Amino acid sequence: MKPLLICTDLDRTLIPNGPQAESPGARKRFAALVAHPDISLAYVSGRHRALVEQAIEAYSLPVPDFVVGDVGTTIYRVGPAQAWQHDDVWEAKIAADWAGFSHAALALLLADVAGLRVQEAEKQNRCKLSYYTPMDADFTALSGLVASRLGDAGIRCRAICSIDEEAGCGLLDILPQSASKLHAIEWLIHGKGFDMAHSVFCGDSGNDMEVLTSAVPSVLVANASDDIRAQAMQRVAETGHAETLYIASGDFMGMNGNYAAGMLQGIAHFHPDTLACMGVS
Repeated sequence: MKPLLICTDLDRTLIPNGPQAESPGARKRFAALVAHPDISLAYVSGRHRALVEQAIEAYSLPVPDFVVGDVGTTIYRVGPAQAWQHDDVWEAKIAADWAGFSHAALALLLADVAGLRVQEAEKQNRCKLSYYTPMDADFTALSGLVASRLGDAGIRCRAICSIDEEAGCGLLDILPQSASKLHAIEWLIHGKGFDMAHSVFCGDSGNDMEVLTSAVPSVLVANASDDIRAQAMQRVAETGHAETLYIASGDFMGMNGNYAAGMLQGIAHFHPDTLACMGVS
């Protein structure tokens, strides 16, 4: 088997913390697959390091070779020794987008924007400034205002809004323009000796959309919402990447296609030689 890089989102993709049922044994089959010496595993998540470690323990997940955390602003090499070696080169590369402004200086530029409340220190890093917002905020207007305000200061950034339904609030993450899940995955592929054809990404939600509809071979798990599924199909039709998106449907190895079951189905679609590692003759 040629070396294969499997990149996956965590929440509601590998981690079965959505409302849909998980197929029994799916995560164990996935763990058996990524234990193969020619397969490398990367977790790609909005979680910071401590929350990724918490998830690995709570859900008995395989220890990854790499972790892309904090919405693409941090990259770690982990490996069997769980060394958590921070990729300083990546951080320096994306930090250049902030034009020398410190984290605190960016916050000062937004101090008068109504409704923004700075998140806890552990949810911030050198290249990620995060706020809580009202649940009913006009996210389109808010992200536009932030991007315009910082852009006027010569700062290249992306403002990403989302909703934390459990906490009942909105979230705003301000990142360097070149920091994203897609940019970080491309950095791993090209910088760690992999190639695009032998890399796979798995995701489920809107913050995975940029990767799902890119040239990176990708799997949308079956528990994704109908809206996300329709949006992904429309985008790949427009961009010419229909062949690099696989939408899991279930009926594979007797599983339902949700979470790890959908990941396995999509990985086998792109790389049939992995079937033996999944326990399929």
